[in-house]
Amino acid sequence: MDQIERARELFQSGYNCCQAVVGAYAEALGMDFDEAMRLSAALGGGVGRMREVCGAVLGMGIVLGLHDGSADPKDRGAKAALYARMQALGAQFREENGSIVCRELLGRPEEGGAPATRDEKYYKKRPCVELVGCAAGILKAELNAE
Repeated sequence: MDQIERARELFQSGYNCCQAVVGAYAEALGMDFDEAMRLSAALGGGVGRMREVCGAVLGMGIVLGLHDGSADPKDRGAKAALYARMQALGAQFREENGSIVCRELLGRPEEGGAPATRDEKYYKKRPCVELVGCAAGILKAELNAE
């Protein structure tokens, strides 16, 4: 199963958007799956359900950082290069989906509260399965291009 299918499967099994993208790449990054899920757990729903930056986009950032990020805080060149790549990934996601902001993608301005119950009705009215697939696909193209 490729990362696009895996991201969709993870989301449909109950993981949030960020977890779905990070989880789809955990094995390729050499990460323990449970650790990857904990790392990305608070970033669903546009960061803790605040409906800000889409969790799938945040997941792209985590994966890109783990794949190519520098641990040296003084390496400004590496930081600038990584930021430029993330900006390009975000721009591609925005171009394909109209936004990188959760509330805009969902057409739902409310924020906060407990996560919604995941049932058939939930999955029918949300584009999240496609959004995590899109993010995983953008990453796949980026990381395979290296």
